[in-house]
Amino acid sequence: MRPWNPLYTYRSYQRLQRTGVFKSSPPVVLASWFIALILLGTLLLSLPIASHHPIGIFKAFFMATSAVTVTGLTVLEPGTDLTHFGQIVLISLVQLGGLGFVTFAVVSAIALGKKLSLNYQALALEAFNQTSVARIRRTAFSVIKISLIIETIAVIILTLWWWQDYPFLTSLYRAIFHTIAAFNNSGFSLFPSSLSQFVGDPVTVLTITSLIILGGIGFSVLSDVTHKRNWAHLHTYTKVVLLGTLVLNLTGFVLFWAMEFRNPDTLGSLSFHAQGLAAWMQTITSRTAGFTTIDVTKLQDSSTLLMIMLMFIGGGSLSTASGIKIGTFIVLLAAVHSYIFQRKDVVLFKRSIDPSAVQKALALLLVTSGLVFVSLLLMTIMESQPFLTLLFEVVSAISTTGMSLDLTHQLSMPSQILVIFLMFAGRLGPLTLIYSLATQKRSRIGYANTEFQVG
Repeated sequence: MRPWNPLYTYRSYQRLQRTGVFKSSPPVVLASWFIALILLGTLLLSLPIASHHPIGIFKAFFMATSAVTVTGLTVLEPGTDLTHFGQIVLISLVQLGGLGFVTFAVVSAIALGKKLSLNYQALALEAFNQTSVARIRRTAFSVIKISLIIETIAVIILTLWWWQDYPFLTSLYRAIFHTIAAFNNSGFSLFPSSLSQFVGDPVTVLTITSLIILGGIGFSVLSDVTHKRNWAHLHTYTKVVLLGTLVLNLTGFVLFWAMEFRNPDTLGSLSFHAQGLAAWMQTITSRTAGFTTIDVTKLQDSSTLLMIMLMFIGGGSLSTASGIKIGTFIVLLAAVHSYIFQRKDVVLFKRSIDPSAVQKALALLLVTSGLVFVSLLLMTIMESQPFLTLLFEVVSAISTTGMSLDLTHQLSMPSQILVIFLMFAGRLGPLTLIYSLATQKRSRIGYANTEFQVG
């Protein structure tokens, strides 16, 4: 194994500029591009014109990381602490981080009529989480086209709806900001207390949650549905994600409402329809979005645990959401089902899942769980806060959800640095992060089988 070396990455970039030969591994380049974007965002947010008062380089770095990783955790209030310039920088970082730096690079290359080299194909495959080179072009264009269409429609709806209470330009500005934030599954908001003032507003709640679902379901799924428009012809992965999303959303909605409807500090004081909207918003936003319409610090412990589970699972692959992903979760359930019923293959919709996919799902689960455990252990040492509150913060960071039990700004600097690392790791994916830290070499040596007891 060769340790990751920033100097080696920089020299690889110089070599690419000089010769066009790309030798660094795709995850290393992706990580480097995200870091460069974060540093650029830090520089811009630390400028005097970006905030109403000096925020310091560390807070600027934290906010830039949170934006690029489309998390939404904050150490200041974007609506009051940042100027219009700072807010535009912040939401631009969200858009670039959500759609992906590589998406723009690939689309630009294709638009100029350039053929993708094998090295760039590998980079695009890593960014799009695809296994077929032939689908890169269609997926790349779909990401941009679908995003623009969905965001434009949402901006129009929110602008016209909020125009009743705010001047047109203010409504348009806030609609653009919140549309980008919601579609990219980032919880930044310009309103005080997130979206709590819209708790009983069906247009705002349903528009925002629709953006979260569409952004978090995955561009490959949206592209497949757009082109096929027939359930029987959809890819197995698309069917799994659509059904998994439906089941998780409805189950979470019913459970959350059932556990909170008597709580006077959350749903109990609301009307029936407002309870339903609040329960729906809180369930959907737990899928790595981060908006709130109620005070999440007053939730029952059972509801908090439910939200932690939803955050941990996250959204679909090739999406603006993070977490271990729906596909990972369902593959693991299918593997358990196959083992219990003594079936040789892991099967979904009458299709066998490749063993390497099962191994990847298991590795992702264990690596993510390991990061959560180690980070939680460190945070319990550094902070004097309730265990559940710390667990919520850690899972929110690594799943890039951006929701907090009013803790982020209270954390010590070492804990905030840990949160920054978790947001970065969660956006890149723990497996990608580990891959970028060490170059893997496949061994050609085979070994004899042996019996080994587990369980």
